Amino acid sequence: MNDLTLTLHPIAVIHTPYKEKFSVPRQPDLVQDGIGIVELLPPYNSPEAVRGLEQFSHLWLIFQFDKVPHGKWQSTVRPPRLGGNQRVGVFASRATHRPNPLGLSKVELRQVECIHGRVFLHLGSVDLVDGTPIFDIKPYIAYADSEPEAKSSFAQEKPPAKLNVEFTEIAQSAVEKYHKNRPHLARFITEVIAQDPRPAYQQGKETDRIYGISLYEFNIKWRIKAGTTDCVEILDIQKLKEQKS
Repeated sequence: MNDLTLTLHPIAVIHTPYKEKFSVPRQPDLVQDGIGIVELLPPYNSPEAVRGLEQFSHLWLIFQFDKVPHGKWQSTVRPPRLGGNQRVGVFASRATHRPNPLGLSKVELRQVECIHGRVFLHLGSVDLVDGTPIFDIKPYIAYADSEPEAKSSFAQEKPPAKLNVEFTEIAQSAVEKYHKNRPHLARFITEVIAQDPRPAYQQGKETDRIYGISLYEFNIKWRIKAGTTDCVEILDIQKLKEQKS
């Protein structure tokens, strides 16, 4: 076989509220306020490169799972939708640990912005970590890409919210404090945590463990409410410490 090694260079980077893998929804369109912005990188940040893109409502993003250790993959994985107990082939899943760490995501395109020599694509709901490298952008073609009758195995339907979410007085005070800059913060936190970002083996069990999740510039502290397995208490919302450059 000929040497098929291919060197890829990012053409863009995406900015999202999700600062870590733990906080990212498992698919786009699950969290309405989890929007993103793709920023094209030089020399690809030319208005000519996106001419006509505003005529499309959705895009495909080809990206890198850059937070996954290089070279660590298995031929079978345990999808969260199957409770983390059943194995399927890695190519029958969208698992992050793959032979080549590439992902594909369909996103809504809301606006193409070209300003001061920079090009930004404003998106709807996304499922990518902040700073994820983008290798290609392709327009979504409805007649070719949409298959309403397609079979999707264990992921035939959109997953329902798994957890009920409540805010303590401390957390609610923080929501009100940051309302001016983040008016939908409570809704955003609720929709992210309601999906239950924990590993499947931790779900459905009573625990007194306190979790932390990074969203926007905040660290959200939460736990499963005592005596329940499906209700969350948001304990506090703290500003993340700014990292010195």
